[in-house]
Amino acid sequence: MDCRESALLVSVLLLALDLCSAQNYVLSDDGGLGRVFDGIGGLSGGGATSRLLVSYAEPYRSQILDFLFKPNFGASLHILKVEIGGDAQTTDGTEPSHMHYENDENYYRGYEWWLMKEAKKRNPNITLIGLPWAFPGWVGHGKNWPYDYPDVTATYVVNWILGAKQYHDLDIQYVGIWNEKSFDNKYIKVLRNMLDKVGLPGVGIIAADGDWSVANSMILDPYLNNSVDVIGAHYPGTTTITEALKTQKKLWSSEDYSTFNNEVGGGCWARILNQNYVNGQMTATISWNLVASYYEDLPFGRDGLMTAEEPWSGNYVVESPIWITAHTTQFTQPGWTYLQTVGHLAQGGSYIALTDGKGNLTVVIETMTHNHSVCIRPPLPPFNVTSQNATFQLKGSFASIKELRVWRSQFDFKTSKASFFEKLKPLKLVDGSFTLNLAEDEVYTLTTISTGSKGSYPDPPPSAPFPKVYKDDFDVRSPPFSEAPYFADQTGVFEYYINLTDPGPHVFTLRQVLTERPITWATDADQTISVIGDYYWQNLTVTCDVFMEKMNAGGVFIAARVDKGGQSIRSAKGVFFWVFADGTYKVTNDLVGETVLAEGQSGTEVYGWYTLSLTVKGQYASGSLNGYPLWKNAVVLTPKAGWAAIGTRSFELAQFDNFALVAE
Repeated sequence: MDCRESALLVSVLLLALDLCSAQNYVLSDDGGLGRVFDGIGGLSGGGATSRLLVSYAEPYRSQILDFLFKPNFGASLHILKVEIGGDAQTTDGTEPSHMHYENDENYYRGYEWWLMKEAKKRNPNITLIGLPWAFPGWVGHGKNWPYDYPDVTATYVVNWILGAKQYHDLDIQYVGIWNEKSFDNKYIKVLRNMLDKVGLPGVGIIAADGDWSVANSMILDPYLNNSVDVIGAHYPGTTTITEALKTQKKLWSSEDYSTFNNEVGGGCWARILNQNYVNGQMTATISWNLVASYYEDLPFGRDGLMTAEEPWSGNYVVESPIWITAHTTQFTQPGWTYLQTVGHLAQGGSYIALTDGKGNLTVVIETMTHNHSVCIRPPLPPFNVTSQNATFQLKGSFASIKELRVWRSQFDFKTSKASFFEKLKPLKLVDGSFTLNLAEDEVYTLTTISTGSKGSYPDPPPSAPFPKVYKDDFDVRSPPFSEAPYFADQTGVFEYYINLTDPGPHVFTLRQVLTERPITWATDADQTISVIGDYYWQNLTVTCDVFMEKMNAGGVFIAARVDKGGQSIRSAKGVFFWVFADGTYKVTNDLVGETVLAEGQSGTEVYGWYTLSLTVKGQYASGSLNGYPLWKNAVVLTPKAGWAAIGTRSFELAQFDNFALVAE
């Protein structure tokens, strides 16, 4: 026997030894089935996370939507959950309400209607969910709390559901209960009763869309229990509580993930998609957020299934979570059922199995290691995963399956040569059995379903920064969306407006429309503000025509180097050039207006148009009014860079026109 023969014999013996040492797992329906699968989804909102998506030109916008929603192409999502806009900051921006005021209804504001229709166009069976994170101020009758008047709040939410059907032919299947702190369970009962009365008994209620605590109340209150269809938890860490299981209701992770979408983020998503059911019996998992389509330097930048944050360039990135999602979504559907034989692998990792009850079977296996699957929250307890052999024995109605199609993703944290959603050769089963050699940080799908595919388009344009020269005169007679491109409202709502009282050049403007502080859990500023541009701009000139509509105390500003947004907007610093209706001006280093760099008389009044111009270069700033210098050489030491912005002194009506910026 020569060396080559000896080596071959050793290899055969080692393979045989490996197979003998494989851990055995049974996949069977003999003892019955587990819970019904409700799907995997993405969340647009909470808040303004899809803000930049609408400004993409075709074909790139449609391509992004295909990667999210088109069946057997990309993520192929089963669920779309959207924010019911409440005019308030809810993480990365504000989304407009359908009812700014009690006697105001408009079901064309914002972009969630459009997004739901685009999702439905691609997948007519997609489940649609609405959840209010915030409410217009009138709902609380002067209080920052929406549940003291449950009939008012329920009417507000039900109107949104009715409007979705009447104006957009969208059937909302579920509505969530905003619950960042405890609330009176009376509201859930009032909402259920109102939905039934207006002919919406099929709209289910998800409670508390926060944590599991509502389960305790449901056990004690049969009417409450009957009012709730789904117990939804946020970031449950793949575990549930005994009381939730006792209710026998559907259990969902109704908001999860919220993790930077690099490969560790993909690993996080792979782990929780399996283990939310294995550990917590949760039958749906919804990612916050759907697509990272907001300025990356806002809070939780790139925490989406994919990234689309450059509509000006057309660039987008199909990140690993898209393909991790496909491992489950392309080979299952809501209404399939989990097998009872799911669980953890002996050397770490997990496996799930689902069936359509018609002979089809899908198995998803993940072996994500601890450090390569950490989510942003909650803290992840230590665990170990090592390479292993696993033998799966199909029994019951699956015993006759002869072949399974195989899809694999391999993370590679050493050489960055990962491969995602790769179609392998079909696996032949021997006596209903197959063995896999599972390495660390892998995801496998083995399925009888043959329709899976890895969709693709030609590469989008290369990434590019926001244009250094930009202007918008807001002269859009029939705007497709209520917001102007690229402006990201951080407090207040800035909408296209037709100024019928002005026969001159300012007929079409952008108007801040809120006059009352909304009800919100986030820290909205006391001023309204909308940011735009490149966060790393240092030297720039911002120019805009402004029009105040609030007598005496009214005021507006333009700004540069704005360094914060989202939930941190109250503490934003920058260079803010204000003019007021009392004939004065002020230049401040912060949004709240405490650090004054310059001030004086401006002669500005309410109901008059003025052109403001702000130039910041190095450590100096200067400003002009109607083309004449008003102040100059104010010293600005910090911040060094930031967005441009427009805004108002308070929640007040004001208009903006002919916005322009030039950056160096």
